[in-house]
Amino acid sequence: MNDISKKENNVANKAVVVPLLVLATVLAGMLSPMQSAVNGQVGKLLKDGNASAVVSFGSGLVVMAIIILARKTTRQQFASIPKKITSRQIPWWNWLAGCCGAMVVFSEGASASVLGVATFQTTLISGMVISGLVCDRLGIGVPVKQPFNLPRIIGAILAIVATVLVVMPSWQAPKVLALAILPFMAGLLAGWQPAGNSAVAEETGSMLVSITWNFIVGFCILGGVLLIRVIMGQVSFTLPTAWWMYLGGPLGLLSIALMAMLVRGLGLLLLGLASTAGQLVGSILIDLLIPSLGNQVYVLTVLGAIVALIGAGIAMIPSDKKKVEIYDLTKE
Repeated sequence: MNDISKKENNVANKAVVVPLLVLATVLAGMLSPMQSAVNGQVGKLLKDGNASAVVSFGSGLVVMAIIILARKTTRQQFASIPKKITSRQIPWWNWLAGCCGAMVVFSEGASASVLGVATFQTTLISGMVISGLVCDRLGIGVPVKQPFNLPRIIGAILAIVATVLVVMPSWQAPKVLALAILPFMAGLLAGWQPAGNSAVAEETGSMLVSITWNFIVGFCILGGVLLIRVIMGQVSFTLPTAWWMYLGGPLGLLSIALMAMLVRGLGLLLLGLASTAGQLVGSILIDLLIPSLGNQVYVLTVLGAIVALIGAGIAMIPSDKKKVEIYDLTKE
């Protein structure tokens, strides 16, 4: 087969494979609103976002512990963490990236069931878009600082507009409106989390170890706060009895794993757009198709989700002169 035929076959294969990978990424993106729905219902049952977050982090930590302990290499890499922390080869705050994940999961338990999954995901993504732009500008988690150019500024503005749109139906309900601040603030923190996790992965030589450490930090913080509150008599804690209420953590882990595999065939731009589309479309479908959640989808909610997707797409337009690297989980 000559070079021309090979090139033609490669183009034809790419034309078939890429759309399939995009579809797979959209479906993988839908795992995030599913996680929000589960954690939101756990928070509603336990009547406490802190307790819900502990359940979610605990279930995810159990899964990661099994994965880490199953391999000698990852056991050794994990055991090296105390020494690496004391060596201070990377800034200490990278080891605390799990705090960001703790905030996201806490906000799910505290607000997702009240706001609705669509509103929650839109405000969360809007916060992440703004945070991502700021982190790029300051050079946090990227090899080269990214300036505030026109597409990035437009993306940030659209993210704010999307947030305003999805919370507009709740203007007359101050309590609900106040809850919308939680996912937005969580999104602002979550924009920095990948930088911390990536630094820990590079230091330990394993993204699996980094994710496990992320879960440990989040679980210890959330569990410590919950324990203090229980001792002080502010809350009583009982484990959920329904099995599906423990799926929050595993769903998050599955989403991370799928994204790490799909990025090899799509690249960061298409991956980001497709996963964001999956998150927003999936969140609206959950609110529409599962009326038992008690969440109403307004026209403004759909419009806000569309604006958030457009804003994320514009903000993700890469610079011709800049490259962004990602740690590949499939190297494990």
